[in-house]
Amino acid sequence: MYQHLLNEKLSGLKAAGQYRTFVTLNRICGRYPLARLEGNEERLVVVWCSNDYLGMSQHPAVRKAMHEAIDAYGAGSGGSRNIGGTHGLYAQLERSLAEWHAKEAALVFPTGFSSNEATLRCLLREIPDCVVISDEKNHASIIDGIRASSANRKVFRHNDLGHLEALLAEYPRETPKIVVFESVYSMDGDVAPISEIVELARRYNALTYLDEVHAVGMYGPRGAGLAAHNGVAGQVDVIQGTMAKAIGVIGGYIAGARWLVDAIRSFATGFIFTTSLPPVIVAGCLASIEHLKAQSYERERLHTQTRRLRKTLDALNIPVMPCSTTHVLPVLIGNADKCRAAAERLLHVHGIYLQPINFPSVPIGTERFRVNATPNHSDAQIDQLAEALREVFAHFEIPLKTPGTAAAMQEVS
Repeated sequence: MYQHLLNEKLSGLKAAGQYRTFVTLNRICGRYPLARLEGNEERLVVVWCSNDYLGMSQHPAVRKAMHEAIDAYGAGSGGSRNIGGTHGLYAQLERSLAEWHAKEAALVFPTGFSSNEATLRCLLREIPDCVVISDEKNHASIIDGIRASSANRKVFRHNDLGHLEALLAEYPRETPKIVVFESVYSMDGDVAPISEIVELARRYNALTYLDEVHAVGMYGPRGAGLAAHNGVAGQVDVIQGTMAKAIGVIGGYIAGARWLVDAIRSFATGFIFTTSLPPVIVAGCLASIEHLKAQSYERERLHTQTRRLRKTLDALNIPVMPCSTTHVLPVLIGNADKCRAAAERLLHVHGIYLQPINFPSVPIGTERFRVNATPNHSDAQIDQLAEALREVFAHFEIPLKTPGTAAAMQEVS
């Protein structure tokens, strides 16, 4: 009976084109963005959709720190933070993160997903009668954290300040409220009006919770994120980030006032009852963050190559959705079957890996590739990608950009 029930669900996914398959890629240390495709070890593939935005997973300083840590401490942490899992490197990493974001304290979690889910669930459970107001395009980890509580939930239209203010105005000033949003939205590559949201929240006596996972390391002074770039990081109550993207390792964190971080440390079940990150991971994260604080080469090169990629795609009329203003370039396909088929052809004919992004990650009719350059992508690889996309668009009769399609893309974004 149980097998039948679950198989029905899986069949529904497959029929709707939502069933996920994994491509096994073996990245080559020191040669990022190159990887070998499992089963065809001789052929190299260029990866164009990794969240290892700055290539820091390959950086010699990060690898050296991790080798030294595993030799000093061994492989695992030994337990939760409360029971044997708080090794000395943790204090260094949390101080570094707090200093990066100009906050009093920080708290590290095993993943970025768990830092969102556990923190929001905790805040909404521990603050009596709290209302949460969330952007409609917030990440699944934010949605899960909100749904895990019984708090009164409101959703505002994406980046719509008027709608946000209308929802805030529904409640008395003394009603506890949290506004939750992201700085960079990873499927569209667009940016929130951070300063304006923070000002609105302060006017209506609401806490602000900002997910900066797709911005830390790449924007702002010393890579501290878009809130820091806008000069309002000090006014954001909780900054959440990840160490699995630009930092290049794994782990999540929050940074904020000491009293707030202490409350999450003391009450969040998703923090208390999970095993801590091993010393080898914490050492790699710390080395990466300190490197990114100290110099800007990787992020400057990222933005240079992103501009070149935009220009090259535009010259061939490859439709990058106009909502994108960041390093994330969503290339519109607009059909789930063609998106999957195009990804297969790119991989097996052109040696290019792009993952098809279909519903429910994006709305039906806006299926896309999520493309991002890194400091490690060469000019020749950018040219190769653009030519390969042009060939695949022609092969599957996917529409190229025209004045008409540009207007349509603006509407769906």
